[in-house]
Amino acid sequence: MPTKRLVTIERHIIEQQKQFPQATGEFSALLYDIAFAAKVISREVRRAGLADILGYTGTENVQGEEVRKLDEFADEVIFRAMDHTGRLCVMACEEREEIIPIPEEFDCGHYVLLYDPLDGSSNIDANVSIGTIFSIHRKISPGERGALADCLQPGSKQIGAGYVIYGSSTLLVYTAGLGVHGFTLDPTVGEFLLSHENIQIPQRGKIYSINEGNTHNWDDNTRRYIEHLKTPDKASGRPYSSRYIGSLVSDFHRNLLYGGIFLYPADKKSPKGKLRLLYEANPLGLIVEQAGGAVSNGQRRVLDIEPADLHQRTPLIIGSLDDVKEAEEFFQGKL
Repeated sequence: MPTKRLVTIERHIIEQQKQFPQATGEFSALLYDIAFAAKVISREVRRAGLADILGYTGTENVQGEEVRKLDEFADEVIFRAMDHTGRLCVMACEEREEIIPIPEEFDCGHYVLLYDPLDGSSNIDANVSIGTIFSIHRKISPGERGALADCLQPGSKQIGAGYVIYGSSTLLVYTAGLGVHGFTLDPTVGEFLLSHENIQIPQRGKIYSINEGNTHNWDDNTRRYIEHLKTPDKASGRPYSSRYIGSLVSDFHRNLLYGGIFLYPADKKSPKGKLRLLYEANPLGLIVEQAGGAVSNGQRRVLDIEPADLHQRTPLIIGSLDDVKEAEEFFQGKL
């Protein structure tokens, strides 16, 4: 009787690396470092209710949001797991105002890491799934040490991206340009094991995800599109079902597997959008495109945007290819 192949994330990364003859192993090791940090964060998330780690720290981050204790912990874990490896030249984090230099006592490498340490952290105390999102670029600045320019690269220049969901199980999903693959953490052996190979998002879904509490701030195009999704039409599979958790990584992951569309458009309250280009939109955009989907700000492909600021925001429309294309036509006033 044949048995299913047991593949750890380390083995999978190494096997993918073989498809690049020029690979040195440095990038593969970087991905494994991220997986290690995810294990540590997962452990604390699972025991958060038993530890003094829920609630706020009493400070605000660069976005003006109250920092939760688990946010701070996740940020520190990722930084400490990556700062000494010699694989990175610089980091940037959603929680920090400036770039994060590699400490002088450590060597610098050829890669750049951008990360949101704990997406959806406002849901922590309610035991809702939360996650980590990361983006990887190559160093482009001269000199040994990294610089701001290394972080301010368009999403199309990413060489890798991924996210980790801390929910009923801990799941790490990543792409290095060879498809999208998911790994579930087996706590009994402490390893991420391949559970979702070559994820492909359906070309059209039946789910839409948007915060309808913001309806009064929407423009006419947004209202018309959402009303369109609610209007019954058997031929096109409408009406769609509404599913919105309020934790981006969880909403995105569900739609990636089942098909559908997530929207956080510009509105009267957030005319430039609310989600962060570098830490949320770009990495998830690379993942969805690798899975056969699409990402847009309503007017153009998000991955083509040239960042001007570390904490730049953007409208986000992301999900199944046909759904995103149709949404763009509404947002551009063509429908």
